[in-house]
Amino acid sequence: MPVVEVVLPVPPAAAFAYLADPRNRPAWQSSLRAVAEVVVPDGDPTAVGVTWTDVTAVPGVRPRLRTVVSEPGRRWAEVGELAGFSATLDLAFGPEPRGTRVVATFTVAGWGVGALLGRLAVVAVRSDLRRAGELMRTAGHE
Repeated sequence: MPVVEVVLPVPPAAAFAYLADPRNRPAWQSSLRAVAEVVVPDGDPTAVGVTWTDVTAVPGVRPRLRTVVSEPGRRWAEVGELAGFSATLDLAFGPEPRGTRVVATFTVAGWGVGALLGRLAVVAVRSDLRRAGELMRTAGHE
């Protein structure tokens, strides 16, 4: 199971609020062009049960995702599925003298190539989280 750790220059509550809201993802996730069909059942876009569709850079690839864990400022996780593939992303947040340590654990499974895709995703996830940190820093998230 691939793991990525990054330090973001904002407090855990701010990092959680930004990263767990799927509407922010196109700004920091390199593979996305947009999110669509966002359903927020209880008015909190970071809560368990929120669903959305990723509109990826690859035409026709539109996985459906849902939040399965939401512990504000501590942990957030999603599950996504598309045509025989499934993926999970789990983010753990912890205080760090310079901001927040985010530990991202993820899996990709399906059709025998899940392990390869997971290894390839390490670089993208690290880069995407760093981009999110820079966006939060420049926007003054506190």
